[in-house]
Amino acid sequence: MSEHNKILILDDETVFTSSMKILFELEGVGEVFAFNSPLKALEYLENNPVDVVVSDFAMPEMNGVEFLSKVKRLYPDLSLILVTGYADKENAIKAINEVGIYRYIEKPWGNDNNNILIPVKNAIERTRLKLALKEKMVLLENANKKLTEYSESLEDLVKAKTADIIEMNSRLNAVINYCADGILLVSEEGKIVSSNPAAEKMFGLCSDMLKTHNISEVIIPENNIPLNSVLNKEEVKFVRDLSIVNAADGKNISVEISSSYISPEKEGENGNFVVVIRDISIMKDMERLRDDFIATLTHDLRTPALAAIQTLEYFLDGSLGALEEKQKMLLTTMKKSNQDMLGLVNTLLEVYKYESGKMTTVKTVFEFEKLVDECAEQVKSLAESKNIEIVKCFNLEKDLKIEADRNEIRRVIMNFMGNAINYTNDGGSIELKASTDGDDLQFSVKDNGIGISKQDIPKLFKRFSQGTSERRSMSTGLGLYLAKQIIDAHGGKIWLESDKGKGSEFFFILSGAVKHDRIVA
Repeated sequence: MSEHNKILILDDETVFTSSMKILFELEGVGEVFAFNSPLKALEYLENNPVDVVVSDFAMPEMNGVEFLSKVKRLYPDLSLILVTGYADKENAIKAINEVGIYRYIEKPWGNDNNNILIPVKNAIERTRLKLALKEKMVLLENANKKLTEYSESLEDLVKAKTADIIEMNSRLNAVINYCADGILLVSEEGKIVSSNPAAEKMFGLCSDMLKTHNISEVIIPENNIPLNSVLNKEEVKFVRDLSIVNAADGKNISVEISSSYISPEKEGENGNFVVVIRDISIMKDMERLRDDFIATLTHDLRTPALAAIQTLEYFLDGSLGALEEKQKMLLTTMKKSNQDMLGLVNTLLEVYKYESGKMTTVKTVFEFEKLVDECAEQVKSLAESKNIEIVKCFNLEKDLKIEADRNEIRRVIMNFMGNAINYTNDGGSIELKASTDGDDLQFSVKDNGIGISKQDIPKLFKRFSQGTSERRSMSTGLGLYLAKQIIDAHGGKIWLESDKGKGSEFFFILSGAVKHDRIVA
């Protein structure tokens, strides 16, 4: 993205505009002009055109829709983006229809900055394309006038225009051939039709060899997503977590792809997909360095946290002298805060270990029901504080033993129970279920809380997921993500079933975990 791109950001919160300015300029998207007043922003825009305008919805002087309406009158071809919260979503949709903004973005958008970076990049490209299209239309009108004026010298004019077309095609071919990104033309069935030199270099195959392959044969999803789902006729698709293997040197290359559908010119014919492939190996390496840095920093935080907790314990147990009641209350609060911070640090370390493949499960044979009883006893006081009944419905043989990492499975069960209690209303109940199918063990925790909508279910097992679109959680958003990592490490399966307003049930299956006639560890 060119550093000459100009982005205007408007929000009455200086923290938001400052963070966005840092983000866009750090990512090389373009130069950012940040404003906290709609009036000052309009004054600037009167004499200073930009490539895209990003505006918040709720502001004291005027709302985002009114502001963007005024901008639209100044620059009809400018791409406009409205940033809005969940409560203003209906107004945002109305603005798209009435004002003609390019799109809206819901905030907060979580930990993935691509949720704001990609729309802004696309908006800049859209503005440029619209202006270019306008210029082309002007050129076309002028050409038509010249055609009328020089009708008597039609042959010479045709030759001139033909030369222009050849030159434009040459330029287009030059762009495709010298583009650093790989470009494939793919049929509706996924067959590779043509490729540019960059794509051939990435795959280590010549054009003729690539044409013998289906796209699903040469691009490998790293997260088990069916590659055919990337080719969507209805919308432009952008997918990361993919890789390709260079046939010439066997090197594995991390890539991201975007695809868009080109409709056929004639009815009855098939269209094609344009697939752009970008090498993100360097970016992946940078992400790994960042994660390693965070893991190292987190690990180093454990020592001072433990030291602080131990020091506070010395104060509280009277080792350093008697304390007044108010002092005890304050020091107890400080100890609890440090314990919470230590818990977060330990969770972050566990997540890093699983993601980096450095966590090894230590499996032992133990009584599963006994472990569940221990977990239920630990959350008993929390359940009683909300008058919640814990009901156990097990269909297991007596003293059933399984082979698994006891501490890690305990972490998953505690997470399930804790979530169930938190999201169940006072006076409700949670139900613990367990059964076996051959050597497979299935366990679940069912609550009768508020339930979770279908669109929110896939998000809950992702990193830093906090609540749903209708209810925010104060947790770190790592509990269910770590639970999934643990169950995956055991070769099992974890999932959720929920009905809105009727409660949720979290499940996991441990395949081949049931053991018979074994000594309990």
